[in-house]
Amino acid sequence: MWTYGSIAFFGVLGCWARFAQTNLVQAVYGRDFPYATMSINIMGSFIMGFLFVETLERLTLAPSLRTGILTGFIGGYTTFSTFEMETLLLAEGGEALKAALYMVLSVGLGFIAAFGGAYIARNL
Repeated sequence: MWTYGSIAFFGVLGCWARFAQTNLVQAVYGRDFPYATMSINIMGSFIMGFLFVETLERLTLAPSLRTGILTGFIGGYTTFSTFEMETLLLAEGGEALKAALYMVLSVGLGFIAAFGGAYIARNL
């Protein structure tokens, strides 16, 4: 039961973080390109890579707390389904180049961020 409570608690925090970052990024960069979702996906990939390794190899956390952070917070914070929908809308709106660029940057930079987070966690 602790695991479900932990996921719910951290999930709320992740959703709030996502909402705040979306508002901030859109206020700074506008809405003509899905910068907010892309930045969330890249940051979320980094955080996932870092915390996954840290909590597996270095930090001892209760399993319910680890699951709450990784599944709840990161799950509430990242936005893969939104990424897919925004890609579809760009493509359907005649912005195939933007859709392709968005996919390549999000997946490529997300992988690099996850790798970087894991690398840093292993080499601190």
